[in-house]
Amino acid sequence: MEEQHLKLDSYRWVVLAVFMLINIMVQVLWICYAPVAMLAAAAYKVRREDIDLLANMFMLIYLVVSIPASWAIDTYGFKKAVGFGAVLMGTFGMLRALFPTNYTMAIVGSIGISIGQPFLLNAFTKFAAVWFPPKQRATITGVIFLALFLGIGLGEVLGPGLVATYGFDGMQLIYGIASAISALLFVVLARAKPLVPASPPGEEVRALVLDSLKQILKDRNVYVLSLALFLASGIVNGVFTLINGLGMELSLTVNQSMLLTALLLLGGIVGSIVIPLISDMLERRKIILLISVFLAVPATLGIVLGRGLIIDTICFFIMGFAVTGVTPVAYQYGAEITFPAPEGTSNGIFALVVQASGFLIVLMDALRGTFHHSYIPSFVGLAVLLAGAAFLMMMFLSESPKMTRSSKSSQA
Repeated sequence: MEEQHLKLDSYRWVVLAVFMLINIMVQVLWICYAPVAMLAAAAYKVRREDIDLLANMFMLIYLVVSIPASWAIDTYGFKKAVGFGAVLMGTFGMLRALFPTNYTMAIVGSIGISIGQPFLLNAFTKFAAVWFPPKQRATITGVIFLALFLGIGLGEVLGPGLVATYGFDGMQLIYGIASAISALLFVVLARAKPLVPASPPGEEVRALVLDSLKQILKDRNVYVLSLALFLASGIVNGVFTLINGLGMELSLTVNQSMLLTALLLLGGIVGSIVIPLISDMLERRKIILLISVFLAVPATLGIVLGRGLIIDTICFFIMGFAVTGVTPVAYQYGAEITFPAPEGTSNGIFALVVQASGFLIVLMDALRGTFHHSYIPSFVGLAVLLAGAAFLMMMFLSESPKMTRSSKSSQA
């Protein structure tokens, strides 16, 4: 098989490192106000809800900018498009740092960072396709996903300590300088492509962006997988976001809620490494996607209906492992089934679906009063819908043609 004889550029690890670094920092800048929300509100002299807006606008702006960002990634290439997003992040991250108690500048800075974010998040499969051979791409996409968890974790953990030691202004300055340095490192060290292509001859050919979008939207697999991703991501994001209210319903203490949230995050980290690696080793996508989505159903029901810390511990970990861990495989599967559509376009479609799942949280909040101030019926309903989506996947989802060809070549 030609892929086995490809000579890979060792510089790919440098590009991977700086790409992960900017993705870590954009997540830090997104989440950094959450653990110190009351202190931030006092520093900016605004309401707590105004601080939440700084984070919420990331999702809203992503929905608008995602497709244009994917177009830019596919049109101008990995280095230029991601570099543009990194420069936006570094510039507007420093803007927030230079005006640490000016809420207007915080809004402007957050808008700038939010516009840059899709140029980073939508390039995962593009990077994997340009720098790594097909058999390693789901694994590498999973590795890049670790940057998102590391960024969220660092933003949550470091904030209170930095504010206690250096004050709110000091925290802002540290994050601003870190974002600027990470952007500079990417611009200086990243390359557009390796010296020798990482794909067999002919695989680097891609369709025009607008033609590819039409092709993607005609593919039944895209709609089936998007439905499952939308529901599963909505459940996970809902648990993360609504953990305080949900924890009260489940009679959890604050420490128990924090522990279970950490386990959800840990499950996602472990899953992002293990699940893509297994998928690449087995050269299978569909069965991995199916098992993960089916696992998410009892995990969801166990979280909201189960009783006892042991059951909660298992279910929270499985939820993070199965849903967040399989997302890199879903992204890579999307890139493979929509070939020759550019990776940035397919990545952007599925990333947009994941981001749009945030509307399910709004819906759950709206329905809470209808269900006697309880989130539990909403989560049960989402679990039932997810089970239906899993059966649709089992019936209608096709295996990745690249995995099928690869498996046949290995057996030859």
